[in-house]
Amino acid sequence: MFETTHAHIATWVIGLILFVVALFLHKSGNKKATKIVHMVLRLFYLLIIATGAILFAKHSSTDAMLYGMKFLGGLVVIAMMEMILVKVTKGKKAGVFWVIFIIALVATFLLGVKLPIGWYWFK
Repeated sequence: MFETTHAHIATWVIGLILFVVALFLHKSGNKKATKIVHMVLRLFYLLIIATGAILFAKHSSTDAMLYGMKFLGGLVVIAMMEMILVKVTKGKKAGVFWVIFIIALVATFLLGVKLPIGWYWFK
């Protein structure tokens, strides 16, 4: 449990950092670096999903519905990150995706903190 949880946290923190870096690189006009960071970020999407699936399989027997909601929320966050980057690189508006991303990120984070293997901020 200990290693998987930390691996999951590390992958989503690195994923969020890569997302921000890709946005800044695009804004600076460096298309080649943006593409490279975006591809690395896609690898991290897979790692986030894999570590999340392992945690889900290990712990979903206690609070199956809450863990399922967190898993789906995480997938929505990843989908919105990808949609935002694709829209931004194509020069299109991504306002709706930003709203969904922020809501899903906050909801997923708070749900993860509330669950038994999360941090005990709310007890």
